[in-house]
Amino acid sequence: MAGLLVVLEHDRGDMPVGSLEALTKARTLAGNMGVGIEAVLMGENASELMSVCGEYGADVVHHITHGMLSDYGPEAWGESVVQLIAAVSPAAVMAVGTDRGNEVMAQVAARLDLPFVANCLSVTPGDSWTMTRVQWGGSLLEDSTLATSLPLVSYGHHTVEATPADTWGAAVVQAFSPELDPSLARTMISDRVVLSEGVTLSTASVVVSGGRGVGSPEGFAQLEELAELLGGRVGCSRAVTNNGWRNHADQVGQTGTRIAPEIYIACGISGAIQHWVGAMASKNILAINTDSEANMVTKAGYAVIADLHKIVPAVSKEIRRRRA
Repeated sequence: MAGLLVVLEHDRGDMPVGSLEALTKARTLAGNMGVGIEAVLMGENASELMSVCGEYGADVVHHITHGMLSDYGPEAWGESVVQLIAAVSPAAVMAVGTDRGNEVMAQVAARLDLPFVANCLSVTPGDSWTMTRVQWGGSLLEDSTLATSLPLVSYGHHTVEATPADTWGAAVVQAFSPELDPSLARTMISDRVVLSEGVTLSTASVVVSGGRGVGSPEGFAQLEELAELLGGRVGCSRAVTNNGWRNHADQVGQTGTRIAPEIYIACGISGAIQHWVGAMASKNILAINTDSEANMVTKAGYAVIADLHKIVPAVSKEIRRRRA
């Protein structure tokens, strides 16, 4: 029986945790299907990622190369996967539900005229596949049934912790060269601007965020200090960006960045559902708020009911004292 095709994203040879999550989820799904895992990597700059695929359970790696695949482009990536599907006839195709993962899978589905189910939490294969997926920004779980000749699904980002396989070996690498029309280059990345260097909001192990309760742009200085002491990054709520206090790149939430730090320190944030969607994958949440009934406080594992302008500087002072 043909294997489970897993489309992996990478950024010029740098594999994000989402791709490792995809392989982690694929082990369960492939096991339930009774098939092997066949990873898909695009571009010459993905060569060093082959061993990682094997470590996370892939039996085969389809290495797709073409002069147009030097960077990311949804149309070229989607068409490449479609041609690979025609060549290997997989039992199903999956990815992780990041912006890129869903975009490529949507391209595949459109080109094959097949349904695509995005952002699944669980998938049960069978004659008709059943799945539970996230809808309405995390406020609704939808049970769906999928009847199709080729199931196309993505798993929700940060719905599983990426872990290597218990037993693994080197994956068999199979080269594949698609035929791509030059017109597909119209959606390729052509230029990049570095907004920040080092740890990013999406990868930081510590995120210190502020909401409307911070009070002003200047109020974020104390959050910046705490984040620096903890080796983390500063985030914010949508209310903050709406007020013009912080750049949209700092926003945590459904329409911002989805994070999964070891600890999320939410300062003066009420915790509207849109914000909670972006923060709910955090391993631990500490809420600092004067409102004990705030949604973020009730959902947090730890809470301090007090004025953040007193608590945050006190925490920073204590950290500096202990390090001295």
